[in-house]
Amino acid sequence: MSEPSASTLDAFDRAILAILQEDNTTPQRVIGEKVNLSAPAVQRRIRRMEKDGVITANVAVVEPAALGHPITIFVEIELVSETAKDIDAAKRAFLAAPEVQQCYYVTGEVDFMLVVLVPSMAAYEALTRRLFFADANIRKFRTFVAMDRVKTGLTVPAG
Repeated sequence: MSEPSASTLDAFDRAILAILQEDNTTPQRVIGEKVNLSAPAVQRRIRRMEKDGVITANVAVVEPAALGHPITIFVEIELVSETAKDIDAAKRAFLAAPEVQQCYYVTGEVDFMLVVLVPSMAAYEALTRRLFFADANIRKFRTFVAMDRVKTGLTVPAG
């Protein structure tokens, strides 16, 4: 599926998305009242945006420390070989690691940026041995430990 285009979203869609990003449990009747549409019209638009890939998930945002993962680590990864096969293998490995919360294939001096959640530095060391040191295609990695979570960017500007 191709990426959804911002031009396919009208003002009603954008208003609905702004509300859903604040609280996706908002009843469609309430959304309709806020954006001046009927609840069935809101429902149709939400279904279309889900089908078109604009809305990719409906999830609960959880405090990592509440589940025993208080440490957030950012990791830069540099590969030895950047063939499509090797990049795809790295993507699969990062996708399979539950500690890797986010993974970005990036341009610049490094190949990947990871956001990792772990319960302890010992757990992070174990992850580095399993995921980085055991992979001959990882040239090097650099670690940054978050001291405070100031903003997570859970919403996309809908305007």
